[in-house]
Amino acid sequence: MRIVEAEYASDLELDDIARRVASSRRQLQRAYAEIGDTTFREHLTRVRMERAAELLANGSLTVREVARRVGYRQPAQFAKTFRRHLGNVPSAYRARAREGVSQTPRAA
Repeated sequence: MRIVEAEYASDLELDDIARRVASSRRQLQRAYAEIGDTTFREHLTRVRMERAAELLANGSLTVREVARRVGYRQPAQFAKTFRRHLGNVPSAYRARAREGVSQTPRAA
């Protein structure tokens, strides 16, 4: 989980992380399920969306720049995922954050 939280912007793959921690893919999947009650992909997406929300609320980066910084090559895919997790498109989320409106992530 620490690798994901530190390297969320890169192209992380479960197999690569399993090799880095001297584990098998299946063991890592089980650990995510048992310890984190999640999957690798869900955890990676959650971390990316949390970081994106911070960047949008506190910075002056464009949505495209935020998408790239959190590991998305396609801004449209980023926007779709962001909306699914946070209930708003990135630009609307930013506007509401600047107005001081509290926004909580949706349960995924």
